[in-house]
Amino acid sequence: MKGGVRKRYGSWYYYFDLATTEGKRKKIERKAEGANSKPEAERVLRQAIAEYENSGVFFEPSKTSVHDYFQFWLKEYVELNLKHNTIENYRGVIKNHIVPALGDKHLRSLSPEVLQKFINDKFRNDYSHQTLTIFHSVLKNALNQAVFPYKLIRDNPMNYVKIPRFESKRTTKKELKILSKETLKKINDYLTEEDIFYIPYHIGLNTGMRVSEVCALTWDCVDLDNGIIEVDKILINKNKEWIFGTPKTAASYRKIKIGKTLINILKKHRVRQKQNKLVYGEFYEDSEFVCTKENGKNVTPSSCKWGGRNLRVKLEIGFNFHSLRHTHATLLLESGAKPKDIQARLGHSRISITLDTYSHLTEKMQNETVDIFERAMYND
Repeated sequence: MKGGVRKRYGSWYYYFDLATTEGKRKKIERKAEGANSKPEAERVLRQAIAEYENSGVFFEPSKTSVHDYFQFWLKEYVELNLKHNTIENYRGVIKNHIVPALGDKHLRSLSPEVLQKFINDKFRNDYSHQTLTIFHSVLKNALNQAVFPYKLIRDNPMNYVKIPRFESKRTTKKELKILSKETLKKINDYLTEEDIFYIPYHIGLNTGMRVSEVCALTWDCVDLDNGIIEVDKILINKNKEWIFGTPKTAASYRKIKIGKTLINILKKHRVRQKQNKLVYGEFYEDSEFVCTKENGKNVTPSSCKWGGRNLRVKLEIGFNFHSLRHTHATLLLESGAKPKDIQARLGHSRISITLDTYSHLTEKMQNETVDIFERAMYND
């Protein structure tokens, strides 16, 4: 690689050619920091060339800022390899947390002490353990790639950073917004078949599906004869447009058995859709979506968010759509369903997620456990 040094305005500078792109050469020139002679400037030149050749990126490793590297990593890795929701999550963490706190630092100046303080400060500001885990993961994954393949730093300082210890506590029904049977009755009495939230609500309650899965459901994935719903896609908002995306994990692809109640609700809804199509004629938005408004337009997660808010205000209850997922799982657990079956039904990738999320053993379950032991131990 060609390069050289020269003295300008009393200071030494080095320069060298970058890789040829589309037949054009690009040259960079930088001040040789700390060089007071030609040999010293040549030493800085050799170091800069070595760093550039090892990194394979178009910025100087020794001067790369945290801001510039994370923007590079976001564009060249995250946006190309991760799912849409994860990309948006990472983008928010980088923009709102990492860059404001660390962005103006040199990448090579990041140390375990600096990064530990970053995590500790977030802990002191009452961020949850889950959120701190996300911060830690984004930093560690990005800096792992800064070590290899980019060779911008020699070691990942996040390997030595720990998340502060949280007091262990069991998840409560209140935290998960588990809905009581009385609350469910209030909702059932309030929602009519004409309400756009009616179908999403009943699917969510009877299957435990996520709102993005419910809104993406199409009729080709519903087998009313055999009582099966297949989850094979989600609905995501990308560039202000609702499009299909892939489920959260491999385990999220699943088939869910449904009972007679939901089957009958969906059969009646299918008939209403056909009737509405005749009424609206050319103005009907024809599609295969299960969850639709009267004019055929599909119901989105945003619509469901509004529907949930409406229930909270009108019925004065604690509610969000995810409450239905937690309520579905809790009712199954309290009724004696096997955790492994519930894991498959919810699409959890590991049984530990199911057990940790619903670790709150209700009084009813505790009493049943004692009764089981009594019968096993003392009854002939």
